[in-house]
Amino acid sequence: MRTFSLIAAALGITLVGSGAALALDAAPRPTPLAPNSKYSSAREAVRDGIRDYNAGDKRGAAQALEYAAGQGHTLALWKLGRMYADGDGVQHDDLKAFEFFSKLADQNADESPDSPNAPVVASAFVALGTYFLDGISNTYVSANPTRAVEMFSYAATYYSDSNAQYNLARLYMEGTGVEKDSRMAARWFNLAAEKGHHASQAMLGRLLFNGQGVSRQRARGLMWLTLAREAADPVKEQWISDLYEQAFAASGESDRKLALAMLEQYMQRR
Repeated sequence: MRTFSLIAAALGITLVGSGAALALDAAPRPTPLAPNSKYSSAREAVRDGIRDYNAGDKRGAAQALEYAAGQGHTLALWKLGRMYADGDGVQHDDLKAFEFFSKLADQNADESPDSPNAPVVASAFVALGTYFLDGISNTYVSANPTRAVEMFSYAATYYSDSNAQYNLARLYMEGTGVEKDSRMAARWFNLAAEKGHHASQAMLGRLLFNGQGVSRQRARGLMWLTLAREAADPVKEQWISDLYEQAFAASGESDRKLALAMLEQYMQRR
């Protein structure tokens, strides 16, 4: 299994454990349902599970996906993890979600970044990182910010996942699990922002506008904040609109004109 040693060395991170052990080495794994003669293969079970899910039969979907997950099917493990994490058609259960994501990550850590499965593998690492930040109450999953950094770092570097890059940047901003480093935070926000991750665009814009960890570039900061505001949910992500309004009010006419010109150039490159 690919280790995190080179990644850690590049980022200045000290890892705990080996093989990135991607979750907990001794963690229990989800118990699959008993063999079901209804399905001739995991692929067939996934096909039926997705069909049932889209038709609104989420209970039936969970049963079919459990069969496929018991055989290690990547998509089934990911989908069940998401369903239990969100309480989507099943009772909300973060521990079950954690265990499905753990199995997926353990089995697929070396999946090629170009593989069709890469997005769901990266997503599993991000989910694990989120669980490790705060732990899961009344379970064996304790808060472990250092392990969260490992999860986000792997998905951010090996898979270039924008959600992982955003989460890793936030940890560097806060000094959670790593030494506080605004410059490193700006680097990760920038990588995600270039992929169109609007929360990263907002955070990068704020850093540039204020000159925090990077040289002050008011116009460029305003450009990123404008892009973020346009893509953000105005209700759920009011904080992005607030950042934009604060920067716009503090900017001069020349900064606004230059930001508009930069925005036009950016859109032409897309």
